[in-house]
Amino acid sequence: MNPQDKQRGLLGLRFLIVLGAVLLFIICAAYFFYGLQPVLGEKTPVTFEVVKGERFRSIGARLSSDSLIRSITVFKLYSFVTGSARKFQPGVYALDRTMSVPEIVRELTRGVKNEVMLKIIEGTAIKDIDAALANAGVTAPGDIMNVSLESLRGSYPFLNNASSLEGFLFPDTYEFTIHATPEKTVRRFLDAFEMKAWPLLSGNKNWYQSLTLASYLEKEVVTEGDRRLVAGILLKRASIGMPLQVDATMLYAKCRGAFESCGSTLLSKQDMKIDSPFNTYTHQGFTPTPIGNPGIAAIQAALNPASSGYLYYLSTPEGNTVFSKTLLEHNQNQARYF
Repeated sequence: MNPQDKQRGLLGLRFLIVLGAVLLFIICAAYFFYGLQPVLGEKTPVTFEVVKGERFRSIGARLSSDSLIRSITVFKLYSFVTGSARKFQPGVYALDRTMSVPEIVRELTRGVKNEVMLKIIEGTAIKDIDAALANAGVTAPGDIMNVSLESLRGSYPFLNNASSLEGFLFPDTYEFTIHATPEKTVRRFLDAFEMKAWPLLSGNKNWYQSLTLASYLEKEVVTEGDRRLVAGILLKRASIGMPLQVDATMLYAKCRGAFESCGSTLLSKQDMKIDSPFNTYTHQGFTPTPIGNPGIAAIQAALNPASSGYLYYLSTPEGNTVFSKTLLEHNQNQARYF
């Protein structure tokens, strides 16, 4: 082979190598840009959680398994090139399959607020708490209602003989984690009950009755003094075998335990005939469970009832409590105010 042919051969080989390199670069670039694109054209919401301390390789693998990215390799390469590999923030994210890799990486490195402040008002029933948590995105509807008591009894002895969590979800202002597990959320309430309410109740032999009584007081009476008087009246009725006749328990029965979503809070004569253990007009004694979750003031009033000569009381439309010693006097007060 003469020198010219040899030189042409080398030039041809170089050309093929360069051409191959260019084609390889084009293919890799095309694959890279293809891998950056969204998986789907339709918006499909996916809840994705980044755990604190989780490696970004694991994050990539889970993004792929959830069909949120086309290629783990492209995700890793993009994260390294942009300096995002060490910047992913723990939290629960609302991603969807119309998001590109840059959009997903931007979302995961920006971080997200995963806590929500929620105030639970004194006297709120468990079904209403369940709805409030669901509306805030903490848990799904019905989750709190379905938490097993058996899984909690070992941690909270006051639940040993309880048939419901009603009364134990202590009302307070909480910072809840979005998409938290139902049991973890319930434990937040129970921890607060154990710390704030249980020290008051634990020394009382009939503590569960006092807790139930406190739930009545939250719904029936406003002021501390009136609550103590009403507590004394209801305990007196129970001791002489007289039905408690608490309208709030009737409302609980009528509304099936959900005050907030109840269509009407007015009681009719027909409502008084409801066949329920929460009907304190037809059933003697206290209801099987509290009718809501009382706060400290109501619990203290239930534990410190005031003695009086009264046997009857009613609440005026203005929210005042009027007391009576006899049924005749009570009926006269009803005629006066209603």
